[in-house]
Amino acid sequence: MVQQEYRFIRRKERLAVYPGSFDPVTNGHIDIIERSLKFIDKLIVSVTHHPTKKPLFSFKERMEMLQGVFRDRKEIVIEYFDGLLVDYLEKKGVFLVIRGLRAVSDFDYEFQMVLTNRRMLPRIETIFLTPKEEYLYLSSSAVKEIARLNGPVERFVPEIVAEKLREKHRS
Repeated sequence: MVQQEYRFIRRKERLAVYPGSFDPVTNGHIDIIERSLKFIDKLIVSVTHHPTKKPLFSFKERMEMLQGVFRDRKEIVIEYFDGLLVDYLEKKGVFLVIRGLRAVSDFDYEFQMVLTNRRMLPRIETIFLTPKEEYLYLSSSAVKEIARLNGPVERFVPEIVAEKLREKHRS
């Protein structure tokens, strides 16, 4: 019987960026984050500024909520950036982007963004994930509206986010 020698080759870490406004982070976002980790080693969740949206939460607040949700997860890094995604990706040396899709309307916008970004930086690859069926309808905008009307947001967001929403609407 021949003894085989196994050598473990250390491969490069598989990284991806999941950009979004996360105003606030929802269970749908968390589902996309968790499921993306099935095929990558580390995910950079990047809080971005969306020029057409007026955020309820500041960059700092959104970062704190995400850090609270993922505080024990070494494979999830929370960052923020302001500017072009392609510039951020080049700076980080990461060329894989994760995006969530809920509906056809999401696809139209996301497809335009993918083609535009690829035109600026051809090395970019984008993976689209759809959330579980229970989160297909869920959006940060809907959660904010429910919270504004003092509705039960706990089934749509983690407790830390639900508390921050209640605090915002108490003032």
